[in-house]
Amino acid sequence: MSTPAPIPAADLNYPEHLPVVARREDLLAALRDHQVVVIAGETGSGKTTQLPKMCLELGFGSHGQIGHTQPRRIAARSVAERIAEELGEPLGPEGTGIIGFQVRFTDHSSDRTRVKVMTDGILLGEMQRDRDLRRYDTIIIDEAHERSLNIDFILGYLKQLLPRRPDLKVIVTSATIDPERFQRHFATDDHGHVVRDVPIIEVSGRTYPVEVRYRPLVDLSPDGKTVVAERDQVAGVVDAVEELWTEIPPGSDATDILCFFSGEREIRDAADALTALKLPGTEVLPLYARLSAAEQHRVFRRSGQRRIILATNVAETSLTVPGIGFVVDTGTARISRYSQRTKVQRLPIEPISKASAAQRTGRCGRVAEGICIRLYSTEDFEARPDFTEPEVQRTSLASVILQMTALGLGDVAKFPFVDAPDPRQVADGVRLLEELGALSGRRLTNVGRTLARLPVDPRLGRMLIEAGKRGCTREVLVIVAALSIQDPRERPVDKEAQADQQHARFKAKDSDFATLHNLWRYLKDQQKALSHSAFRRLCRAEYLHYLRVREWQDLHQQLRQACKSQRIDPDVGTAAHGHEADWDTIHQALLAGLLSHVGVRDELKRDYAGARGAHFAISPGSALFRSRPDFVVAAELVETSRLWARTNARIEPEWAEDVGRHVVKRTVSEPRWSKKQGAVVASERVTLYGVTLVADRTIQYARVNAQEAREIFLRRALVEGDWAPVHQFWKDNQRTLARVTELEERARRRDLTVHDDVIFEFFDARIPADVVSERHFDRWWRGERKRRPHLLDFTADMLRSDTAPEVSADDYPKVWRQGELSLPVTYQFSPGAAADGVTVHIPAAVLNQVEDTGFDWQVPGLREELAVALIKSLPKVTRRHFVPAPNHAMAALADADPGSGRSFTEELARVLFARSGVRIDAGEWGTTPVPDHLRITFSVEAPGGQVVASGKDLSTLRERSAGAVRSRMAAAGERLEKRGLVDWTIGTVPETFEGRSGGHTVQGFPALVDEGSSVALKVLADSGSAEAAHRRGVRRLLILNTSPPWKRVLARLTNTQKVVLATSPHGSVPALLEDCLAAAVDAIVAEHVPGQVRTPESYAAALAAVRTHIATRVLTVVDGVIPVLEAATRVRHLLEATGSRLPATTADVRAQLGSLVRPGFVADTGEDRLRHLTRYLRAMEVRLERAARNPREAQLQATIDSVETAYADLLDTLPEPRRRSQAVLDLAWLIEELRVSLFAQGLGTAEKVSDKRVLAAIAAQRP
Repeated sequence: MSTPAPIPAADLNYPEHLPVVARREDLLAALRDHQVVVIAGETGSGKTTQLPKMCLELGFGSHGQIGHTQPRRIAARSVAERIAEELGEPLGPEGTGIIGFQVRFTDHSSDRTRVKVMTDGILLGEMQRDRDLRRYDTIIIDEAHERSLNIDFILGYLKQLLPRRPDLKVIVTSATIDPERFQRHFATDDHGHVVRDVPIIEVSGRTYPVEVRYRPLVDLSPDGKTVVAERDQVAGVVDAVEELWTEIPPGSDATDILCFFSGEREIRDAADALTALKLPGTEVLPLYARLSAAEQHRVFRRSGQRRIILATNVAETSLTVPGIGFVVDTGTARISRYSQRTKVQRLPIEPISKASAAQRTGRCGRVAEGICIRLYSTEDFEARPDFTEPEVQRTSLASVILQMTALGLGDVAKFPFVDAPDPRQVADGVRLLEELGALSGRRLTNVGRTLARLPVDPRLGRMLIEAGKRGCTREVLVIVAALSIQDPRERPVDKEAQADQQHARFKAKDSDFATLHNLWRYLKDQQKALSHSAFRRLCRAEYLHYLRVREWQDLHQQLRQACKSQRIDPDVGTAAHGHEADWDTIHQALLAGLLSHVGVRDELKRDYAGARGAHFAISPGSALFRSRPDFVVAAELVETSRLWARTNARIEPEWAEDVGRHVVKRTVSEPRWSKKQGAVVASERVTLYGVTLVADRTIQYARVNAQEAREIFLRRALVEGDWAPVHQFWKDNQRTLARVTELEERARRRDLTVHDDVIFEFFDARIPADVVSERHFDRWWRGERKRRPHLLDFTADMLRSDTAPEVSADDYPKVWRQGELSLPVTYQFSPGAAADGVTVHIPAAVLNQVEDTGFDWQVPGLREELAVALIKSLPKVTRRHFVPAPNHAMAALADADPGSGRSFTEELARVLFARSGVRIDAGEWGTTPVPDHLRITFSVEAPGGQVVASGKDLSTLRERSAGAVRSRMAAAGERLEKRGLVDWTIGTVPETFEGRSGGHTVQGFPALVDEGSSVALKVLADSGSAEAAHRRGVRRLLILNTSPPWKRVLARLTNTQKVVLATSPHGSVPALLEDCLAAAVDAIVAEHVPGQVRTPESYAAALAAVRTHIATRVLTVVDGVIPVLEAATRVRHLLEATGSRLPATTADVRAQLGSLVRPGFVADTGEDRLRHLTRYLRAMEVRLERAARNPREAQLQATIDSVETAYADLLDTLPEPRRRSQAVLDLAWLIEELRVSLFAQGLGTAEKVSDKRVLAAIAAQRP
């Protein structure tokens, strides 16, 4: 085929009115003589359509095509159509086909095409297949001043390409915004050296003068420091519109006002305020990208009315709005900016640059002179940056890095961008590609190579690749196509409610992606059922943008072809047509491209915690806005007033963990042995860019660190024994170890056996490295024990420490012997524990046989330590004679006699006195308590080892264990005991009884026990209690078999005596008489029957005596009681008369009276002591009469208090049976005698008595 010739100028139909045509000769010369030319010209100069024609005139496009890039698809199509129209030729492959275009997947070009208009993305894609761009001999980069990411990448790529392609012509067109930057870029090499001449040719646009007026919203004082007045933006816009409304329009085609705002909300607020002005013949029109097509077209169709157009920066350069004569510039815009912190694209409101302000001003100077009001000050304008940052410095670089890596262009940081991006953005782009699995190190993965060939955003491409693997490409294709275009659902400002109602039909509960799919299926069904025009009407009626729907469908078809080219089956789906899709699988495929858009609900902040510390909220338009599930994924995170998540779905954290397994961070902590699982486990925390997917999951630690897991297994299971194996070697080893370690517990040492490390080394050397759990061990040992059955057996010698001192087992006996009793002894070395030290185990059945003597001597092995502790417990004045304490203790024990019958402290004091001459009184021991482990612990136990009570005080334990002891006695004496006795039908009642219970010989004491209406024969644990109970039981049996002489007694009493008897504390005279009867029976039995009544004969004698003498004896007792009651009455009267004048005295006397004269006092006192009771009461009278004038009253009261306190302390230390013994009861009467001697000495005492004598008697009864 022949080479195409240059096209003559006459055939190119240059429009003479265009400014670029006026510079035609200069442009032709520059293009002919230079490899790179920069052409600067305002919009409207004609450079876009005329430069390709000039290239054809010079013969360019003969050895390759003329590539003409446009930043937008619609521009590429319209420019190609305009050029073809001016040349008078059809567009595309038809006819000569010298003019063609290609956008995304639509290719209207052929081999005959000489000028191909295309988007910059098309050129980027061709670079992968044609690294040197050999199919082009000329490349025109139009609108380079927009500095999009693709443009900057192409400019950098061309700079590297030019040395390899000296024949390639590069033409860069730009608005008059810093063209020198492009000149420097191509004129110099990487080191800044000039390598070529790059001319700049400026072409003026068709503009008219524009007057700029500054109307700042804030008015300052003349010195500029004080705010005088301040208006909000809406008020400023209203004032500016009113000001411009009074101006005469410069022409009939320049009457409208164009107001620039940063966003839709600001436009709506201003529209409300301007509409309220009701300006005549005026309409207010919004203009922003989300408007429906019909609403946007209204802006470009002029009506007879004057218009106020409220626009975002879409009208700054992208669109030319007709009829503009005036501009109001608020000075702000939403600038797409990549956040380094949140790693998302933000849309913050920022002040515009000077260049953007000039572009806005130029909107009103196209057809006539204009006026621009800027709502900021001159100083504010001058302080602003000259240019808006290029996109490469404020956006994600992932797609550029992907293409560069695919093209083998090396390090991004060294790539010759016109303006180098922030290194942090480069790093973030690399991280995103790693998140998508496209990069491994600096190399593309298979996923990355496929992504580079897919003409979609890397995130969306990754979804398609994952969908191919998971078998859901059919559904994901629909969603990816929808995410690639503007939302086809429209929400007109004045019909939002109606639109929302129409769109609500498609909403899926848990997924906005499913909502898009529902809409797609609905549209496909309607399109099949309706005609073309009916379908368009349907879209309009249901607030669906028809052109965007068509774009969605076209893009879907094109993506199908792209998938096929990459061997991704576009027809595979999760469900048959017409059935509900498997959205779990689909969402997992979508997650592959959105891993850093996962969020977990934050209950405190009521939003979502996202990747890298970001927090976002669900967009109000989302189906998930109200449900707010725990985990969500968002297709887009956009920051406006806050960070919003758009197009969301509920997900399970397990999906994100699976899909993002190459980027999730797993933190394993707390490795520990689990006896239940028989393995070492750990807690795993899984996070995805800081989002917690799994907070605390138990995992097998061996999968993470097998070596450490094995060590923990060996130490916890085999060394420490925290497992439950069935292996014989383990049982044998435990027995061996128990024998060796038992002595440690006894001797309270931890150095008698080898350290755990030695045992660990023993197992470590014998067990293979791959045995990391109980399951592994069982499998290995099943085979190994057949070959070496004793491989893991312990020996006693192996377990004993070579450096440990010798310890005799005789010093730590296992049995404590007391008389015929043998009590088990155990040892525990657990400082701080209740049972630390020596524990003597006492069966409840023999507790009554255990005497509280000898235990204070401790076991021989601890005796020396006890002696040292006791010496150290002495008061300092005494202790100083026995320093150092260990030496004196050792010497004293050598001379001490454990069989002396003395207590340990008595024997220790004796020997120390003999050695040093220093006497130690009994009260000096224990001024500071000895350690608890040196005091024996007693454990009272029921059969089976159940602990009834335990503690250090045996007397206290007897009380706490009384019930258990009684039950053992009852069990042992079951054949002997009887109940419901009303006469002596039991033969002889022995004084002692021996039986068997729980394998022990039980010793008890049978006694008749008074049960009121009858008597029971029981075996009691204590002889003293048995003797007292038996006496009362015999009394009850005698009374039951004797007729009370009440008639005779009552006939004998005078009325006065009866009145006296009524004052008793018994509550009634019959109750008092019953008490007198009991006392009379006791006295008769004591006189006529020697010893205890335990045989039928002695009982018969007692019964005969009682029946004979009972009437006379009761009268005698009553006669003795009457003076007692009379004296008690006198004492009460004196107490009332004394009142509160002597509170201590009256309190003491009242307590004394209550203890002596109480219900049952007659029998308890006994007939013989009634006369003494009268004396005690008379002594109370004397005391009360003299107390007020007795100077020694307080002193004497203190004496009594000390004695009473000592007696009360004694009772607290004695077990219950001892408290009722006659010796202890006699102490109470001795104290009464002491009171007589102190307060009424003239009445005389029954025996010699003093406080010292009483205290000595009390001390003699202490255990």
